[in-house]
Amino acid sequence: MKVGIDFGTTHTVAAVVDRGNYPVVSFDAVEAWPSLIAANAAGQLRFGLDAAAVRHAPGWSVLPSFKRLLNDAGPHTEATLAGRNYPLAELLAGYLAQFKDDLRHRSNAGLRPGEPIEAAISVPANASSAQRFLTLDAFLAAGFHVVGMLNEPSAASLEYAHRYRSTITAKREYVLIYDLGGGTFDASLLKMTGQVNEVVISEGIQRLGGDDFDEAIVKLVMSGAKLPPDAAASDPLREECAARKEAIGAQTRRFLVDLTVVDGTDRPPFACGIGDVYSACAPLVDKTIDVLSRVLHDPAPAGSGVAWSEVAGIYLVGGAGGLPLIVRMLRTAFGEKRVKRSPHPFAATAIGLAVFLDTKANFHLSEHFSRHFGVFREAEDGAGVVFDPIVPKDAALPADGRSPLVVRRTYRAAHNIGHFRFVECSRLVNGRPDGDVTPYDPVYFPFDPALYDRHDLGRQPVGRWNDGPDVEERYVVAPGGAVEVTLTAQPTGFRRTFRLERHAPAGL
Repeated sequence: MKVGIDFGTTHTVAAVVDRGNYPVVSFDAVEAWPSLIAANAAGQLRFGLDAAAVRHAPGWSVLPSFKRLLNDAGPHTEATLAGRNYPLAELLAGYLAQFKDDLRHRSNAGLRPGEPIEAAISVPANASSAQRFLTLDAFLAAGFHVVGMLNEPSAASLEYAHRYRSTITAKREYVLIYDLGGGTFDASLLKMTGQVNEVVISEGIQRLGGDDFDEAIVKLVMSGAKLPPDAAASDPLREECAARKEAIGAQTRRFLVDLTVVDGTDRPPFACGIGDVYSACAPLVDKTIDVLSRVLHDPAPAGSGVAWSEVAGIYLVGGAGGLPLIVRMLRTAFGEKRVKRSPHPFAATAIGLAVFLDTKANFHLSEHFSRHFGVFREAEDGAGVVFDPIVPKDAALPADGRSPLVVRRTYRAAHNIGHFRFVECSRLVNGRPDGDVTPYDPVYFPFDPALYDRHDLGRQPVGRWNDGPDVEERYVVAPGGAVEVTLTAQPTGFRRTFRLERHAPAGL
């Protein structure tokens, strides 16, 4: 079976390919699988639906929104639950293994016994290579056959193309995807020509999503109800505020929160006008509109260089995009008629992934690299440092969606040891990394044959050579955007391949 899987901050959603249709899978009669992990002091773990069932049970601790931890995680990052440390990569693999089991046995997907699952998965457009590797590895460890990894807004664009292709005209060939999830915000501008969706530019904010709107509302309630400071840490209060936020409709005028959930004390409910809630959340929406404005109005390469008159519309997707304030502010900024909300905002990415898997749909996605990737290099005989952008932001990835992009660098080594400091970033300012910057663990490579067998190169003295070997750097960018580098010294042919990683502090 072909399944599109959107692993989200709050929920994980799946959609299947079914004879030209892409129904959303339901689990025990609900259409989204909770992104929750629970543990107790005995070391028992629960995932998804089972974690939600023990969320408020005595002795259980819950880790919500754990996808956000992947922003800064490495292969050895640990998370603390119920007083124990667990490798985050193992928690994620266990979560996805349980999701796969529930997909088989607790869903309406209709999987036959032993039927393989061919999956397309997604990551935020601004996800680092480390996050992409961790996500892909966890899906593979859970037993999924992953045939594609797409950026979330790019996948959602395929849902738009499937549903609203008739809105694209020769004069308006572009669609701007506004993707607000539980933990991240992404904006991608795509050109839609025929059956091809081509990514023009992607921007985003790594830590802005529904969780942050919930936090703004909690602060409003805390202040208005004069609750004790420790109430802000109350999970039931956050859940109550989130539930009330999600219930807000276009006609809502009053906002009520049950305060007995804080600690069982009999308190009157918190009440305010909906305008107070919107005032608390508006600064967050303003940040997303700033991103859209950069994409549309800034000249290339920083922006798209595309005029608003060429854009068919803004397409709002993501589970956190249901707040009426968001559509209202977008329409005020960009016009009433060209802001459209997906009829299934929480599932648009999963549906788009299923469209991607359906060869009979004949849609094609031309994806672009979503961040600048490069390395700091010595300059001026060691007197300075420059940044070498190996793969620039918005570099086109292979159109077939499965072949890697390969980049090479060659030079004569000037040292006995190569010390490579790789960085990803959301933008360059005066040729240097800026914005959301992701530094990777240093990579050391021996140019001196006498050091080939040493595994402590980081502690060896670095010396200059007048006649070092010829070196080739070969960078392979996978279709999902993750990067590996192979270093080769000639004439010996000695080589090593490195998968870029981050060793974030334990105990997130």
